[in-house]
Amino acid sequence: MPQQHDFSTPLLRVFVEVARLGSFTAAAPVLGYTQSAVSRQISSLEAEAGTTLFDRLPRGVRLTESGQRLLAHAQAVLDRLDAARRELADLRDLATGRLRIGAFATADAALVPRAVAAFQQRHPGVAVSLREGFTPELLELLGAGDADVAVVSYAGTQHLDGFELRKVCDDFMYVALPADHRLAGRRRVRLTDLRDEEWIAGSSNPEDTLISACLRTGFQPHIGFVARDWMAKQGFVAAGIGITMVPSLAADAVRRDVRLVLIDPDDIPPRQVYSAITSGFTPSPATSAFLDLLHR
Repeated sequence: MPQQHDFSTPLLRVFVEVARLGSFTAAAPVLGYTQSAVSRQISSLEAEAGTTLFDRLPRGVRLTESGQRLLAHAQAVLDRLDAARRELADLRDLATGRLRIGAFATADAALVPRAVAAFQQRHPGVAVSLREGFTPELLELLGAGDADVAVVSYAGTQHLDGFELRKVCDDFMYVALPADHRLAGRRRVRLTDLRDEEWIAGSSNPEDTLISACLRTGFQPHIGFVARDWMAKQGFVAAGIGITMVPSLAADAVRRDVRLVLIDPDDIPPRQVYSAITSGFTPSPATSAFLDLLHR
């Protein structure tokens, strides 16, 4: 079996430059070498190739047939390597790339959009996509490699195997009241203040809604109407039909004719909001940049 030779990239660069200029002497200052160093490197490449690549002439050099055959391949290899370097530099400098975000619905009310807006302003060349879901679904996306970063929430402090969690903020719970409600002027309320109220919820089963946070205290809300859409819930509240629960993350998106009053944290402790990435994987430059903005 004939011996195979690996052509080193530095030697190929010297070879292409000598072929372009037709002279060891002319190529030397362009490459930053002495004439003798260029001559030695061409000799090394010829040894690797097992054939003569240049005829040495009284004035300059000329490619042999083998040299002519190698030149096209050498230029193609160097062009591909240069293209790869440019792509890697663009990724590093966030001139290109992608960012796949997962987030739970409330985080998409203000927290995530603000971070995305700041990211796109700084890095318009990066393609950003968003998938919304519940925390278990978002972690599945991360684990499957279908998301780069997720914004998730838990009722208390969490440490999950396989994921790196970094706390973003506390998410306190408010109750949304009609503007003329008897409690609308309060700074905070207790659940006992709300025991006779009609609730607007996303499901008739309290365990499937934000109201589930009340249940551990023994509070049993009366769900009068089910409205899954966020704006529909506010509409019912504004009309005086009932009240609903609103996380602080969504407070800025509440209608002006609805009043928010904090539910005492002793009754409903704040949720913990985290950024999550998969453990053991190096985050992309885009992911790292987004995390920095999110945590600001």
